[in-house]
Amino acid sequence: MIKRYFINNLYLILIIISIKTFGQYPFSNKVIVGAKQTNLYIPILKNKNVAIIVNQSSVIDNTHLIDSLLSVNIKIKKIFCPEHGFRGVADAGKLINNNIDTKTGLPIISLYGKHKKPTKEDLKDIDIIIFDIQDVGVRFYTYISTLHYVMESCAENSIPIIIMDRPNPNGYYIDGPVLDTSIAKSFIGMHPVPLVYGMTIGEYALMINGEKWLKNKIQCDISVITCKNYNHNTIYKLPIKPSPNLPNMLSIILYPSLGLFEGTIMSIGRGTDFPFQVFGHPKLQKTDFTFTPKSKVGATNPKYKNTICYGFDLRNISLSSFIDKKEIQLNFLIKSYKSLKRKNNFFNNYFYRLAGTKTLQQQIEKGLSEFEIRKSWQNDINNFKKIRKKYLLYTDFNLY
Repeated sequence: MIKRYFINNLYLILIIISIKTFGQYPFSNKVIVGAKQTNLYIPILKNKNVAIIVNQSSVIDNTHLIDSLLSVNIKIKKIFCPEHGFRGVADAGKLINNNIDTKTGLPIISLYGKHKKPTKEDLKDIDIIIFDIQDVGVRFYTYISTLHYVMESCAENSIPIIIMDRPNPNGYYIDGPVLDTSIAKSFIGMHPVPLVYGMTIGEYALMINGEKWLKNKIQCDISVITCKNYNHNTIYKLPIKPSPNLPNMLSIILYPSLGLFEGTIMSIGRGTDFPFQVFGHPKLQKTDFTFTPKSKVGATNPKYKNTICYGFDLRNISLSSFIDKKEIQLNFLIKSYKSLKRKNNFFNNYFYRLAGTKTLQQQIEKGLSEFEIRKSWQNDINNFKKIRKKYLLYTDFNLY
């Protein structure tokens, strides 16, 4: 059973032709996220045992969702958290141990590492689950994989789930190769979607359910609390960084492009104050810009720690120029590959999982242009758009 809470979005028709802060797109701080609309879900939670999947982004204004629910006597029994932990400061890929929240005394169960999926024991005596995590709309960002496993557990244990929807800051375009599940399926890519898929986490949940991508094609009981004053043309500035190495909007907008460098010998600035806003390598042809990764919160052992990297600083390029292109910037990757002499080991065994296919690496190694590579994605993207359209909850003016 799928229940959807639809919001009147007539305001969005006006905002599309209003003040345009970033190129042709409105920059909106008027969005009302799902969690803030307490009247739509508090009555459902009354007298139920609730489990909640959250992190540091799960706030209503300046109040964490957990504190908000406890203040009205909702019975939260357990907290589950994704990669980076409940406070959102752990390194990417770091194992998070279960613990107790010092403020509330509630047990915190990590859904990362070997324990990615809530077990039947984890969900014992739980009546309903809330999922409220800010996503960034990129396939290899693991919160949607956590969503998949939570939904699967809900379906297997007949527990309904409420998705508190939040805007997708990269929801204004679709681009990148569609993941080949026969060779590249992993926790950083579980579904046959493009690298940038143009959906909120609520829409994505409906797609997982509707396309029967859960194990044994089971489906779960979903309710989505939709955002107000939002559509897929809205550029939404996140009020809280979604993970330790995405500190601002520029890093979030560049993440789909620079994230691919994680599968190469290049550094994308982890261990600096500007991760995902620069890229470089100690043996790149000497440039005017250098950076030196250091041990920091969220990047305790960064690539090329304490080593000078030569590279490129993207912070001086206007954010609107990246937004207006509405595509992954492949030239960063192509030019870096051509510049480094160590071409034989430029890519590592992780790259094809990030790309979702082995084809992209082969295309770059063969010297194909960005235009030729992008053209090879189009049929798969067009087929995905037909699937995506069935699950949209928000007006979509330019993505068909």
